Amino acid sequence: MTQSSKPDLIHGPIAQTLRAMTVPMILGMVMLMTFGLVDTFFVSLLGTDQLAAISFTFPVTFTLISLNIGLGIGTSATIARFLGAGKSHLAKEYGTGALMLSFLLVGVLAVIGFFTIEPIFRLIGATETEMPYIRDYMQVWYLAGALLAMPMVGNSVLRASGDTKTPSIIMAFGGLINAVLDPLLIFGWGPFPALGIQGAAIATLIAWAVGCTYIIYLLAIKRGLILPRLLTLAELRMTSKDILKIGLPAAGANMLTPLATGVLTAIIAGYGSEAVAAWGVGGRLESIACIVVLALSMSLPPFISQNYGAGRLDRVKDGYLMCLRFVMLWQIGIFLLMWFASPLIAMAFAEEQKVAELIRLFLMVVPLGYGLQGVIILTNSSFNAMHKPMSALLLSILRLFVFLVPISYLGSQLYDLPGMFWAGVLANLLTACLAFMWFRRLLREEAAVQMAEGVSG
Repeated sequence: MTQSSKPDLIHGPIAQTLRAMTVPMILGMVMLMTFGLVDTFFVSLLGTDQLAAISFTFPVTFTLISLNIGLGIGTSATIARFLGAGKSHLAKEYGTGALMLSFLLVGVLAVIGFFTIEPIFRLIGATETEMPYIRDYMQVWYLAGALLAMPMVGNSVLRASGDTKTPSIIMAFGGLINAVLDPLLIFGWGPFPALGIQGAAIATLIAWAVGCTYIIYLLAIKRGLILPRLLTLAELRMTSKDILKIGLPAAGANMLTPLATGVLTAIIAGYGSEAVAAWGVGGRLESIACIVVLALSMSLPPFISQNYGAGRLDRVKDGYLMCLRFVMLWQIGIFLLMWFASPLIAMAFAEEQKVAELIRLFLMVVPLGYGLQGVIILTNSSFNAMHKPMSALLLSILRLFVFLVPISYLGSQLYDLPGMFWAGVLANLLTACLAFMWFRRLLREEAAVQMAEGVSG
């Protein structure tokens, strides 16, 4: 995408600007998530134990992914502010620092995870039957973990500059590589060996290695958005400070999600491997069902950051409310679609009758709360975009550990799995109301500060 084709985030029409930024993200993520679902489908063909095993890995793998997401949020917010102020030289330096920082931090976590596979997965309820499959998968996945940091944070550098098309292409291409390699490496088609569930992890490793190589070339050589060299230790310290100021709370907030998911998975595990397998399929389907929300959560923050830096709080408010209204209506439609399609989806992803019944139960209840969840996610990303990372972190803590986990546990105790699923919807409703009122209050406070500065000036 050329400089002239990027949307004007500060002066362009709000609806058109957000649409131009979000549609490429949706298309790229649809392809990526679809390929991820293909990954789950191929693993499901190996058996219920393998499907349950990969379901157990989601909370853990998402911990590393969450760190990258958080660092990407800090990177995007910081670089967008510099670009809006015309300080492109600082934007390049901070972009380079962000990539180096993410590689180092994620690499350390991956090493720790590699040597603690068994205690961590036993803690969240994995059985002796599932553990060998988990070990085969995670030993390779951890080796690939640090490679994931580069394309994820690199894409944040691109989005900060207003380019959402290229990150979508990179995500989609990586997902395509993974999907093509999956059946070859899992089942041993052609000259490839049959590696089972470990083949899925190796396919992911190869896809991330390709993405890592390309994003560095694109940013350093082709686009010139980062420096074509490593930073000195002093430069790395300077850039890391500002990125971590937003990135660490954002990463912490994102890491709370897999932690809460791990607790919920442990609760689900009490109902057997069939329930865990259904929960894993539901989680992958949720990623696709909420694709528009996830895309907006990446395209809305650069819009808010640049307008916040330009003092255009009216555009911040209008863009925020416009996105909330849209996701509520959109997700109601998604809920109805999943309700009616639940029998077909269950048949596609489960060979055992009990697993199919539990998948149907999930799809007929949980998606009702996706619109409310969208309000929470967009509010959280808006807090970070306005350089209020601690507010975003607190909102995540309240959502997961004051509302979602306790209410879901209570629901499971009173009404078993149906009670747990309905309790999750209630938790999203309560948190969404709180998030909306909180962000509206922040906008009023910022407007008052802006007015006071205008009067004093």
